[in-house]
Amino acid sequence: MSYAIIGFGKIGQALAKAFARSGIDVCVATTRDPESFASAAAAIGPTIIPTKLAEAVKADIVFLAVRFESHQDVAKALPSWQGKTIVDVTNAYGVPPEELGGKASSRFVAQAFAGGRLVKGFNHLAAAVLAQDPAVHGGRRVVFLASDDDGAAAEIGALAENLGFSPIELGGLSEGGLLVQGRGNSWGQLIFKDLVKFD
Repeated sequence: MSYAIIGFGKIGQALAKAFARSGIDVCVATTRDPESFASAAAAIGPTIIPTKLAEAVKADIVFLAVRFESHQDVAKALPSWQGKTIVDVTNAYGVPPEELGGKASSRFVAQAFAGGRLVKGFNHLAAAVLAQDPAVHGGRRVVFLASDDDGAAAEIGALAENLGFSPIELGGLSEGGLLVQGRGNSWGQLIFKDLVKFD
């Protein structure tokens, strides 16, 4: 299984730290030349591999950690996303709901990634919290996942566990996705809730 993070701002780097802690190789890419962020990637760890966007999108699982407005540019990097799982880490805060056709933001994103299986996840925590070790006082930090594809949700849930998190599935994009989205000038009820699960 191959992994990529598209976007290397605060959220992209926080995700990269989770992969580095677990010793899992992950490609990171932006629209910029990989050399421009190679030193930042190296500072996180040797498993973080700066890559061109055209290469990164070949991964089996792609984390979309760009500004919401940029998701369509990433989607155009491949003619079809068939067989790939996209993890939507974006928030459409500030984007008027009417621009989304009244849909949940993640359902809107899913339309752009034709053929792919979309999971909303890892977006409800602030970057500084997401970057921390998810092991907290003997428990594990919760990440919420929502998807219309049960198989994709289970796949990302297993990955979240490998990264040290405790995944909680919220159901489909139109129900669970609304709980963890920013849209217009409102936040879903679970945004910024930093929860720890004790087994």
